[in-house]
Amino acid sequence: MDSALPYWRLSGFYFAYFALLGATAPFLSLYFAHLGFSPARIGELAAIPLLMRCLSPFVWGWLGDVTGRRLAIVRLGAVCTLLAFALILFDKSFMWLAMVMALHAFFWHAILPQFEAITLAHLRERPTFYSRVRLWGSIGFIVAVVALGWLFDWLSLDSFPAAMLVIMLAIVATAWRVPDAAPSPSSDTTVQLGFWKLLWKPGVPAFFLCVVLMQASHGPYYTFLTIHLENLGYPRGTIGLIWALGVVAEIGVFMVMARILDRFSLRRVLMFSMLLAAVRWLLMGYLAQELFVLLTAQLLHAASFGCFHSAAVHFVQRAFGIRHLGRGQASYATVSGMGGALGALYAGYSWSALGAGPTFLIASTGAALAAFIIAKRLKETPHSAPPV
Repeated sequence: MDSALPYWRLSGFYFAYFALLGATAPFLSLYFAHLGFSPARIGELAAIPLLMRCLSPFVWGWLGDVTGRRLAIVRLGAVCTLLAFALILFDKSFMWLAMVMALHAFFWHAILPQFEAITLAHLRERPTFYSRVRLWGSIGFIVAVVALGWLFDWLSLDSFPAAMLVIMLAIVATAWRVPDAAPSPSSDTTVQLGFWKLLWKPGVPAFFLCVVLMQASHGPYYTFLTIHLENLGYPRGTIGLIWALGVVAEIGVFMVMARILDRFSLRRVLMFSMLLAAVRWLLMGYLAQELFVLLTAQLLHAASFGCFHSAAVHFVQRAFGIRHLGRGQASYATVSGMGGALGALYAGYSWSALGAGPTFLIASTGAALAAFIIAKRLKETPHSAPPV
């Protein structure tokens, strides 16, 4: 690794940022259930931050591209996320929680797309090293999900808001340690094209549609997996370890992702991840009571998230270039939010009406459809060639 690359500072931020996801993904819905909300209400509350993810990244991404002050946006977003979420300490009614979810998410989802652009600017000519930095986010997720699983067994879920605030404070602290990076657009062939023309290049709309489908397919997993496993008799400490196992598999993929992307086209990596996601949701929905099957399904997180996300980030970088990277990453985050919100909403209503199996079946169908679209609409290209 280049000594000029601030590897540990970048990695430290990813560690803290995804530790927050490690707190929310397994435990936010469980906390709302602890407060007495129904599955439909839980789905609505879980969808609100994802709906804000549809708006926030593009607004802040446009501002980042226009001003070039991406790091300032990251730091402002981190501070405002902390202050907005602190409002949860004052009330626990549905409308108040909905407001807290919307307000803190507006700033939280401003952070990552801009930080991804900063990281790629630091990496410059070696974008495949991205996975080696990003894997520390996965480690942060694991530390949070395991530690909080034990904490909530010991102190109960009443300590959830305090744990969230501590992690948010860590995000603020690490954001202030990261140095800025100026992009070098001189060799960027996308500079001559406007952002909207790039957005409608062949293959790009199909890619974003598949992002929506893939994120929607994760809706039951992120919203109800912990509740699903509790209903099957798994203790919270074990559930935390089960969540962590998926992220361990994700880390393994990140460590070898540079070699995978050098050997296989983005089209093949995306299709592979989507097809395995379809298999994973079927196992989750119908056979999670079998521990071996559940562990196998969690190992498939390496494909359904690790391979998919890494390939998607590289697709966006190559499709939009450095000049429009902020808005390109923001567009990826926005459509991911659309899919995530759709997933949380249908999962909430389907879980109430149909139960776990049919809900995960819907998720599997969405992932399989995404694989079909990628197969039909993206060209087969080597890694070194333009993806669209």
